[in-house]
Amino acid sequence: MTDVNLIFYVLTFLFTLTVTVLIEKQLIPILKKRAAQPIYDEGPVWHLSKSGTPTMGGIGFLAAMLLSLSAASGYMFAKGQGYFATSLLISLIYAVANGMIGLIDDTAKIRKKENLGLSPIQKLALQAIAATLFLIARQTVLHDGTVIYFANGAFDLGMFYYPLALIMLLGTTNSANLTDGIDGIASGVAFAIGLCLALMSANANYEVGFISFALMGATVGFLLFNLHPAKIFMGDTGSLYLGAIVSSCCFSLGNPLIILLIGGVYLIEGLSVVIQVLVFKLTKKRVFRMAPFHHHLEKCGWSENKIVIWSMIVTAILSIFASYIFI
Repeated sequence: MTDVNLIFYVLTFLFTLTVTVLIEKQLIPILKKRAAQPIYDEGPVWHLSKSGTPTMGGIGFLAAMLLSLSAASGYMFAKGQGYFATSLLISLIYAVANGMIGLIDDTAKIRKKENLGLSPIQKLALQAIAATLFLIARQTVLHDGTVIYFANGAFDLGMFYYPLALIMLLGTTNSANLTDGIDGIASGVAFAIGLCLALMSANANYEVGFISFALMGATVGFLLFNLHPAKIFMGDTGSLYLGAIVSSCCFSLGNPLIILLIGGVYLIEGLSVVIQVLVFKLTKKRVFRMAPFHHHLEKCGWSENKIVIWSMIVTAILSIFASYIFI
């Protein structure tokens, strides 16, 4: 990493990590009284022991990243890096909007005392509005075109760019949400993606540099409380926020398709649900012992920590391929 902002990236990491830890420590006793996680009845039986664990812990790292990245945008504006600062703010607003959708969903679940909040249609409609506004902002303010960039060239998608972009945004956000099903997996995968984004953005995309270091600080801070056995869950507040901030960075890097590799675990989790549902409707048989895929691995005897570690390893391996193809 030879980026001119390296020292400020490190400070962003340390600040976000520290603030996340401080906020989560305060949140745990508060949320334990007011926001206990309802456990999905059709999930693994052994997950019933997690009932009562506080949720909505994503509020903590969302707030920490909001503070650190707001400061980072101010720094870039002051340094004359206005384009990157504006790009960062657009990504941050989009991610926070998704976090707020998750917060509404989490609050509804707690009020109903069951693991069903907003309906899928309601959630998808709100996400689609946020994603559309994100794309409009990038096009009108940052003048994004319809070209996607690869390491050895570029390709203009023309009219197909925006439908593809919308699918990438919505698919990533919801797949990140599906990934958040065992202790530490969503934050662990997000940390690995953050590390990949940090390397990809070296000396080229300053806003992705700041976001990636803030993301690593936030996820490390949260993992201190979220590794098995978790003291707090991030809830949809956190998982939708993480999915949104990660996918937004791929647009800053010039190609939304990057998420298919660096977010490969998200893709596997999302596709496992789609495949399971479609095959069952057609044949009344199941491909996986349980979907999403991390529950299949649990049913096969994998521990939660083993699944988290391998998810991070797979993310790292896929990220190496992404670096050769896209950057």
